Amino acid sequence: MKRTIGILGGMGPEATADLYLKIIRSTPVSRDQDHFRVIIDSNPAIPDRTAAIFGQGEDPVPALRETARNLELAGADFLVMPCNTAHYFHRQIQEAIRIPLLHMMRETVEYTVRKWPEIKRVGLLATDGTLRTGLYHQALADRGREVIVPSPSDQALVMQAIYGGEGIKAGQHEAPRRLMLGVARALLTAGAQAVVAGCTEVPLVLHEGDLPAPVIDATEILALAAVREAGSLWPAPGCK
Repeated sequence: MKRTIGILGGMGPEATADLYLKIIRSTPVSRDQDHFRVIIDSNPAIPDRTAAIFGQGEDPVPALRETARNLELAGADFLVMPCNTAHYFHRQIQEAIRIPLLHMMRETVEYTVRKWPEIKRVGLLATDGTLRTGLYHQALADRGREVIVPSPSDQALVMQAIYGGEGIKAGQHEAPRRLMLGVARALLTAGAQAVVAGCTEVPLVLHEGDLPAPVIDATEILALAAVREAGSLWPAPGCK
């Protein structure tokens, strides 16, 4: 029996749309009726997660909980949240609802270990907030993997690409793509064997084939997990 997917989105809106499109493309269908029902609450009013983690902004938990409850009341059977940084508040959100909220980092690491067992050192492109939480570090360390992060100057470029006046959250792609490519290549030079797009804005400008190593798209992996949980028996690519 098919289950209804709820997307706790708006962080940002384009990343939310990217997840929905990847859910559609990951679902094996021959007609409209083969797709899963998806309920989206794209709530861009949720306060900035990175600012909150650094103690410099409003607490996003009340808005995250309210949005999650809205999706539950609307009929979602489980939730996915296309914002890596917001997973710092995963427990508080899960405690406010009775349906499961999938965990983006855990799904990404499990997929990576299955598909690329030979990869032991992973570069991470993420917000300052996600780096501060250590969620990817812990999940990868639990599976015997090492995380390589950008230098402080390169991390400033990552934040510029995401948040700057000509950044992805401002609707720009060309300049952020150049910045992300430069930082990603530096991670490979530092010893990374793959690069995790660990912010949902990153896969909007950095794609598989852009580097001489795998680009691990956490948004796509979350989409595959959503399709799995919604009832599809379709195997994830590379995980047959």
